[in-house]
Amino acid sequence: MATMLVRQRVANFDTWKKVFDRLEDVRQQHGITGHSVHRDAIDPNMVVVVMHAGALEDAKRYGASKVLREAMKEAGVEGVPEISFLSDVEDLHAA
Repeated sequence: MATMLVRQRVANFDTWKKVFDRLEDVRQQHGITGHSVHRDAIDPNMVVVVMHAGALEDAKRYGASKVLREAMKEAGVEGVPEISFLSDVEDLHAA
């Protein structure tokens, strides 16, 4: 398992979220198995997305995809997003 962590500033969260939601099929085609979306508690246009993939290569392939770059422009992503690719070590959810 692998995780792709994306931190990005957007012009408008609602606009960004509509584009993000529209890409669900594309994420699945690239091997992304799930995600969570977070907003900064002080700056609601600072968005963090955590995506899970079956393999690190899947996450990297999605991160490098042309469709993702085009969607980021359409969604109003400002500047260059911070993207990290992580190898999962442990995933524990509190009950």
